[in-house]
Amino acid sequence: MSTSFEPSGLQKDLFIDGAWQQAASGATFPVENPATHEVIARVADGGPDEARAAIEAAGRAQAEWAKSTPRERADILRRAFELVIANTDRLAAIMTAEMGKPLAEARGEVAYGADMLRWFSEEAVRIGGDNATSNDGNTRIMITKEPVGPCVLVTPWNFPLAMGTRKIAPAVAAGCTMVFKPAELTPLTSLALVDIFKQAGLPDGVLNVVTTSSASSVVGTWMSSGIARKVSFTGSTEVGKILLRQAADNVMRSSMELGGNAPFIVLADADIEKAVDGALKAKMRNMGEACTAANRFFVHRSVVEEFGEKFAKRISELKVGNGALAGTDVGPLIEQKGLDKVESLVKDAVTKGARILTGGTRPEGPGYFFTPTVLTDVTADAELMSTEIFGPVAAITAFDSEDDVIRLANDTEWGLVGYVFTENMDKALRFSAELEVGMVGLNTGLVSNPAAPFGGVKQSGLGREGGKVGIEEFLETKYTAIAV
Repeated sequence: MSTSFEPSGLQKDLFIDGAWQQAASGATFPVENPATHEVIARVADGGPDEARAAIEAAGRAQAEWAKSTPRERADILRRAFELVIANTDRLAAIMTAEMGKPLAEARGEVAYGADMLRWFSEEAVRIGGDNATSNDGNTRIMITKEPVGPCVLVTPWNFPLAMGTRKIAPAVAAGCTMVFKPAELTPLTSLALVDIFKQAGLPDGVLNVVTTSSASSVVGTWMSSGIARKVSFTGSTEVGKILLRQAADNVMRSSMELGGNAPFIVLADADIEKAVDGALKAKMRNMGEACTAANRFFVHRSVVEEFGEKFAKRISELKVGNGALAGTDVGPLIEQKGLDKVESLVKDAVTKGARILTGGTRPEGPGYFFTPTVLTDVTADAELMSTEIFGPVAAITAFDSEDDVIRLANDTEWGLVGYVFTENMDKALRFSAELEVGMVGLNTGLVSNPAAPFGGVKQSGLGREGGKVGIEEFLETKYTAIAV
């Protein structure tokens, strides 16, 4: 497989009712390589008319698709899994070109996304139900599961393949049709994934995709259509709230994976080398552009200096550059707005007393690059303590007592994930129980896994993706009373 980026082979059109098509207006929007500022493709710019056609196609296909057998759906997902694996290098090259992450990370995302397809291919044939006898003995209670119906899927730019498979795979497994809006910044990977589903034999109308520069006009059309029965969104809390309000008008099922402000806690008895390794994974994966990224580092005062020095040394050794080049560890941020935000957060923290242990600058030359940065002595009033950084910046604050750090960790509107490093099992279990998050990484900086239920609490969202419960988000429970 070639690892080069081949613009000539890209899908760039809308996909509606089994056919690739241009926007009726002929409009397109550019997709930029964030490492070079080069426009690598122009993608069809759909609007309300195309959105309406897409949701109507999903509505027409739903009844027949719901009748498909679990094995049929499982086999389609398995074929899609095999095609994704076979096209790993191609998909990774597209992802690196439009999103910026190093090729090694892009290949890792392809593997993770493919595993979602494999996981739900196995779950498709295990959709169950229940039966019982009523307490008076006069009724047999039969409980079955049915697809919820046409789904609106909206994904972010930071994991363009994995976020697509994490939503499409359980919908396919459950027997739901879909309308799908990929992120404007990274549509090419998503369109390549859709083409793979077509090759895998997914029937016409089951998966419909509208790329657009006007997300509200497309998604708003779907939400108000009366056809869609569920929305699954990954992105900002602000947009999630808008979608929840829209979903209320038609009482739609909703899954929301929203923002994060993850605490990374290093207790006094932690293995510091293990904690530093975990910190690198939790902070630097995807250049820090992840909802699961460690945002606030709380380190016990007795080990804060050692941790800070070792972490800063490891961070400073990372090679920043174009993700397509061999040896690159850290690629660019996605766009100018994100770069400006990160720089502003660092300046604000330093103004309020933080010290820079490494980084803190923009490299010269093209691309939205920011040098990986470690700050220490970060004060509670620094803006980055209450804002999702979404960049390669680690903010370290010392703490003295476990009660204090739990309070500090929970002092946020978000609750997606928390990381805890300790060699004491009692402390590990206490922190796991008392952190107000949907996921906890104990002595690990990675929590994402197809077999695990991914999701948060508070304003980090509702619902879960992955694991045994992931498919339940796309199923309705029906009860039939049978007289006996």
